[in-house]
Amino acid sequence: MNLSLLDNFADEYLRKPQGRGVFLAGVVLGYIAGCQVESERDIKNAPLFKQIQFGRLDMKNLKKHLARVPQLLAAYSESIAAPQLVSALAAEAGRLMLMGGERELGVEGNFAFTVGFGNATSYFWQIFKKDDKGDE
Repeated sequence: MNLSLLDNFADEYLRKPQGRGVFLAGVVLGYIAGCQVESERDIKNAPLFKQIQFGRLDMKNLKKHLARVPQLLAAYSESIAAPQLVSALAAEAGRLMLMGGERELGVEGNFAFTVGFGNATSYFWQIFKKDDKGDE
């Protein structure tokens, strides 16, 4: 798992562990939502997409959605290309979120989550791309 892509962002919220965790939670949930539908153009029809209150998400609801990842991985195991990687990224997102102390996401957190969610496939594969050295 290579999280160096987070270093490319200048946003102060993403410099904090909790901000990074919220962003990664968006990537995880966005990736899963994308796997729930046949095409990324149909993302609005994904059950997970319909359950998230974009712009009004709070920490409690985000944690609730992230806690469902194992269940979602089991339910959509046929359509998720790399469930073990999704699980590892969800665990890292949760770990980083636990390091922060903010109880509310606010505008900054909602924005970071939405950017991660909206670009989930791209960010997911950037995080898990192999080095030129041939990582396993």
